Amino acid sequence: MDKISKKRRSWNMFRIKSRNTSPELSVRKFLYKKGFRFRVNYKLEGKPDVIFPKRKVAVFINGCFWHRHGCKNSIMPKTNRGFWKNKLESNVRRDKKVEKILKKQGWGIYKLWECELEQKKEKILKSLINYIKEKSRIL
Repeated sequence: MDKISKKRRSWNMFRIKSRNTSPELSVRKFLYKKGFRFRVNYKLEGKPDVIFPKRKVAVFINGCFWHRHGCKNSIMPKTNRGFWKNKLESNVRRDKKVEKILKKQGWGIYKLWECELEQKKEKILKSLINYIKEKSRIL
């Protein structure tokens, strides 16, 4: 049994942001300081969090829970398990489909995970910059 009311649970879920999350803002700030210019909210399959149109690089900054990273942050809720299992598995299927479509269109895909940004931010962001530069050389 859930310890909070249905109304309160609905309110909590409503408050979860899908854009301009702390990890997204942190990555964008880092990239901007390093001189990279990018687009957000670009109309592209899967709605990547950050894209570099000329370089054809799409960056997804994934929450571990919502995209089932497999780390300690992606634990399945104990209540309403059927709903969550279907919802989260659907997210993973959609992510794979989007990645396949974008790769077919020639886009490079780079995924950042929330937990990795918390634990080793500098290393992960340097890796992202290297990926962007490498992808630019290929084009």
